[in-house]
Amino acid sequence: MNTRRFARTAGWLALPCLVAAGLLAWYVTREPATPFEKEQAAAFEPAVVSRGEYVARLSDCVACHSLPGKAPFAGGLEMATPLGAIHATNITPDRDTGIGAYTLADFDRAVRHGVAPGGRRLYPAMPYPSYVKLSDDDMRALYAFFMQGVQPAKQPNIPSAIPWPLNLRWPIALWNGVFAPTAPYAAKPNQDALWNRGAYIVQGPGHCGSCHTPRGLAFNEKALDESGAPFLAGALLDGWYAPSLRQDPNTGLSRWSEPQIVQFLKTGRNAHAVVYGSMTEAFNNSTQFMQDDDLAAIARYLKSLPGDPQRDGAPWQYQAVTAGQDTPGAHTYATRCASCHGLDGKGQPEWMPPLAGATSALAKESASAINITLNGSQRVVAAGVPDAYRMPAFREQLSDPEIAQVLTYMRSTWGNNGGAVDAKAVRELRGHTDPASSSPIILHMR
Repeated sequence: MNTRRFARTAGWLALPCLVAAGLLAWYVTREPATPFEKEQAAAFEPAVVSRGEYVARLSDCVACHSLPGKAPFAGGLEMATPLGAIHATNITPDRDTGIGAYTLADFDRAVRHGVAPGGRRLYPAMPYPSYVKLSDDDMRALYAFFMQGVQPAKQPNIPSAIPWPLNLRWPIALWNGVFAPTAPYAAKPNQDALWNRGAYIVQGPGHCGSCHTPRGLAFNEKALDESGAPFLAGALLDGWYAPSLRQDPNTGLSRWSEPQIVQFLKTGRNAHAVVYGSMTEAFNNSTQFMQDDDLAAIARYLKSLPGDPQRDGAPWQYQAVTAGQDTPGAHTYATRCASCHGLDGKGQPEWMPPLAGATSALAKESASAINITLNGSQRVVAAGVPDAYRMPAFREQLSDPEIAQVLTYMRSTWGNNGGAVDAKAVRELRGHTDPASSSPIILHMR
């Protein structure tokens, strides 16, 4: 009798387990709905293709999908993840190795939902949690550009280096269900058109939060729009600290006016800073090509995001140097840095950025200061003209303790309060970073 009772109980338990397994299998392999499901392929008007090229600039597609000396959008860029390396894919219209066989519906699912044909999940290194906010019209134009405005390149994709079972992709569907939004940007009726346009670009094609928003334990952005305080509040990513884009008094944009934000995005520099690190690629291939109205919209939106003085501290104020050359790091600064950045730390705006009040000198994270001192900066190319001035690499000239000392001096002088830099942190970044190339990726799309 006990045996029959056990068998009956097991049978009743097996039924809901089978149902649950079936639902899970359906959920992780389903293809999201798309408004383009029944839209047939057709030749697009040149104006639509041109619009798509601009959307590709807004979205900075080249940053991940192109390599120096290779065909545009042919992929290959290696991206480190906590699970292992992955490589950006070929998104040219080659039918064998690229996306030439994609329908508009396939393209939409991949870009806005991270689902390739056949239900294969894309890693969220592809910023589809942001791209989902793209409008239907922009998606159609983007597809038109990639199908008709990009030359096909037969370049096979490189498999990821993530080991089994971590390379199983079906759990990404569950991650998407928890962390990825599913609808395009909806304008806020209590805001004007300029603010809404800025919000659309920043949250959607610009995917600014991918770098500037801190991430949670599941590697998710902690907020995806202005409703969350962590949104664009600054984050450490891939050896760089992407600073706050909110009105934080020290590490944010509190001291920047709207015209100064526009100038920075349009020319790569202003009185406060010059683009460097990962932002150089974004400037070289994206922001400088944006229309002035769109840059003004971005500035308006960013200036509306409140800062957090409690988190960021009291506003920075300049303090004249009173320490002598016997202060550790002071002599190195005077001989290696002052000719460009000045003994007073004020630089030579708008060419040599000030270090007094610089975000890298006020942020608790020292990665950006270490990285650029070790490896220098990429060449900034504005309006087709390469910058004559770039930060040199000091990895061969200065030891880890010397770099730590000069950065500690810089981060504790002129009112800066970022804190000391440890030689161990310098050594760790030296080990897994490389000198910046003087030949940046500059994409001439057509």
